[in-house]
Amino acid sequence: MALRAAGVLWVSALVGAQVSPAPELAVVETRRIEEVASVGQPSKPGTTRQVPLGLDLYMPVPEDNPLTVEKIALGRRLFRDRRLSCDQSLSCASCHDPRRAFSSAKPRAIGVFGRTGRRNAPALINRGYGRAFFWDGRTTTLEAQVLRPIEDVNEMDLTLAEASARVGLDIETIADALASYVRSILSGDSPLDRYLNGDRTALSPRQQEGLRLFRGKANCTSCHVGPTLSDEQFHNTGVAWKDGELVDQGRALVTGGEADRGAFKTPTLREVARTAPYMHDGSFPRLEDVVRFYSEGGRQNPNLDPEIRPLGLTRGERRALVAFLQALSGTIQDGLQRP
Repeated sequence: MALRAAGVLWVSALVGAQVSPAPELAVVETRRIEEVASVGQPSKPGTTRQVPLGLDLYMPVPEDNPLTVEKIALGRRLFRDRRLSCDQSLSCASCHDPRRAFSSAKPRAIGVFGRTGRRNAPALINRGYGRAFFWDGRTTTLEAQVLRPIEDVNEMDLTLAEASARVGLDIETIADALASYVRSILSGDSPLDRYLNGDRTALSPRQQEGLRLFRGKANCTSCHVGPTLSDEQFHNTGVAWKDGELVDQGRALVTGGEADRGAFKTPTLREVARTAPYMHDGSFPRLEDVVRFYSEGGRQNPNLDPEIRPLGLTRGERRALVAFLQALSGTIQDGLQRP
């Protein structure tokens, strides 16, 4: 399928297959395209969207919530509207800061009245390609996901009825607009994307060494794969275990499954240099800490993912891997543009 071609090339190149970008593919990747091409949905005439290099040109969108310019613009306003928190002190953008790739500098989300949430606020980039949302995957649609923080007592602590009354919109309109806006938040065109599309100068020698480690000795591609650099699956790396005790059930809170205890959704690595602190609990302040954690084999526990094992990375290899991760920052855009 033509619209999938860019993603196929990206995946193949990342895992080490010998591929060369076809001229026609490069054109499809970089040209301005009508919204129907980028998300599989109709749009108003004259509305275009630049899909950043490296992302799939097809994004699944519900048939009952097609993307429109007006809906995305409304969602953008609501995303920044403090009336959606009970004391009108916070908006969605308070925890998902556009200047930080729509993430937060706080280890755990801080809600109204200074209440502290249980987990780190993840970056919202490229979530339109996602299949599960929140660290534990408790929702499977963006339309459901965007309403949860409004109601959460540790976040915005507002009933949906009150939210509707404050902004003069019904709940479905709020959900559809916010979900549409989140789908418009895209990140791509990183040095890695340019390298995989033929620009061999886009990565420094150290970053190229990091790429080799990423898809080889470091085994990062067992979880971080594809255009979004996430397999959208749930893995137990041991982060939720402290002093031999499980402090967050993770995915098991949703499924009830023993094997899911302490498992969390693989986060995207795009823009990762801008989204510290790391892990579901924000417990690692630096990329160096994350790389060292995985090099040492995570944290032992009964349900540790079989892909997590000691890697024995040297100091130089760890530095190269961090340099490579810094090459995953690119262009972030939100909304639609008119030519």
